[in-house]
Amino acid sequence: MKATTGRRHGRRASRPGRLRALRTRFDALGREIAKFGVVGALGVLVNFAVFNLMRHGTDLQVVRASVIATVVSIVFNYVGFRYFTYRDRDKSGRAKELTLFLLFSVVGLVIENGVLYVATYSFHWDSQLQSNVFKFLGMGLATLFRFWSYRTWVFKALPARETVARAESFLDEPDAPPVHRVKP
Repeated sequence: MKATTGRRHGRRASRPGRLRALRTRFDALGREIAKFGVVGALGVLVNFAVFNLMRHGTDLQVVRASVIATVVSIVFNYVGFRYFTYRDRDKSGRAKELTLFLLFSVVGLVIENGVLYVATYSFHWDSQLQSNVFKFLGMGLATLFRFWSYRTWVFKALPARETVARAESFLDEPDAPPVHRVKP
């Protein structure tokens, strides 16, 4: 009977720890999404400003003006992501990081401007308002892809301190069998 009570107590003791670890992970993801959103929102403003300046200040076609605006915002976003959103991430392979960032950014550029291209040249929706609406929709789709790809492949996380701490905390649980630690 006493062993059962101990097991139950052990489960209860570890449940708050698991909830705390889960809450910590969600809080970190929330902060990451917020920082990504700040840089992304500023990038959207840069993108729209350059797009509309190029569209009304030059004779460029809609999609060409959009591609130029997207390239300018990609440069802006890299600086923001590297030095604000993901400043705590691994910095050891900058050449590889920049190459992957550019690769995934080009895919995002194709997604973003593909939507605008289809709206403009397939459906002839090319008024100023329509162009901005479809550029915005394309940016939304491209942003989902970029968020996933940047956090998964470009700005990789360093080994999580919380994971190590959580793993070590299991060694210190009162109902856990004794563990003999070897000192280095």
